[in-house]
Amino acid sequence: MTEAAPSWLAARLDEARLALMLLTRLPVGQMRGQVELGDAVWAYPLAGALTGGLAGAVFDLASHMGLHALPAALLTLAAAALLTGAMHEDGLADVADGFGGGGTRARKLEIMRDSRIGAYGVVALVLMLGLRGAFIAELPAVGMIAHLAGVGAMSRAALPVLMLALPPARAEGLGQSAGARVAPRRVLAGLGLAAIIGCATLSGFAAVALVMGVAVVAMGWLARRQIGGFTGDVLGGAQIVAETAGLGLLSCWF
Repeated sequence: MTEAAPSWLAARLDEARLALMLLTRLPVGQMRGQVELGDAVWAYPLAGALTGGLAGAVFDLASHMGLHALPAALLTLAAAALLTGAMHEDGLADVADGFGGGGTRARKLEIMRDSRIGAYGVVALVLMLGLRGAFIAELPAVGMIAHLAGVGAMSRAALPVLMLALPPARAEGLGQSAGARVAPRRVLAGLGLAAIIGCATLSGFAAVALVMGVAVVAMGWLARRQIGGFTGDVLGGAQIVAETAGLGLLSCWF
């Protein structure tokens, strides 16, 4: 006797669970059916919004306890790193080391796979963490949860765009597995979902989206030039760069 196919809602819930499993360390329960990695990309904005919202709640709590903006912002970044397992920061560091320290495409990919961090990676992490912390500290505590949820959703929605636009730089790996089966309709669904979340949470949504889009395009161009495509590390680095750009623009308005 064959098992009945899951309902439309059950399938979408499984895809959302998989997105949360990939992009966060949050407990999401068990999936009821089989889900391909590429099927879950539409739900990346949900994972980003949840991560950003929870991190924003840490800032809100720290502010109510009397902490100044900068230490509250640093605690917010620490919370975000715990929620994601610092996977995006790890990707940024690997990209900086590989692109900065490798002379050939093969050598760059070899360095990016090395778990050790080098000077380029350290500098990139310090700069990006410092910028994000400073930008968050410039934002008002009121509305912080919404701001970080919106930027988090939009920065994650950009990742499947790179997976669709660029070829995998490696013939194996998680990035290749996910990117090989990404359907344009699911990428568009994710972008639409991110737009809804962004419109509901961010003032000047269009300008923020434009700046973040330019940052992602620049990262994609650099990856294509350096290693011929994307890897999971490139996606992680793109998320950090996009989020930093969005926070930077928001900080200019407050």
